Amino acid sequence: MTSADPKQAPFAERVLATVRSIPPGRVATYGEVAAVAGSPRAARGVGAVLSGTFESDIPWWRVLNRRGALSIPAHLGLRTLQRTRLEAEGVGFDDDGRVRMDRYAWSPLPDEVD
Repeated sequence: MTSADPKQAPFAERVLATVRSIPPGRVATYGEVAAVAGSPRAARGVGAVLSGTFESDIPWWRVLNRRGALSIPAHLGLRTLQRTRLEAEGVGFDDDGRVRMDRYAWSPLPDEVD
């Protein structure tokens, strides 16, 4: 195992690198982040990793559920912050409070993820 191979890095490191790669004005789903990080069935694991990043520079707000909705538990009081940050980056929401994934989804190229 070498650290030069991103697939060999610990899952949390791969998730954080992937989320850092999502550009402003774009979003990804938990499942998409998991897939890019090399663990396509680990969407819940992505949520667990991101739960510790709310006060960091990791752009956690760019990760949504598969329907394009905000899914941070309401009791954390972060849904409004997530939406505000996304709107500040130019991401729009429909009348149901969902992001139009066909317009704002991030599709990384292989060299875009550290």
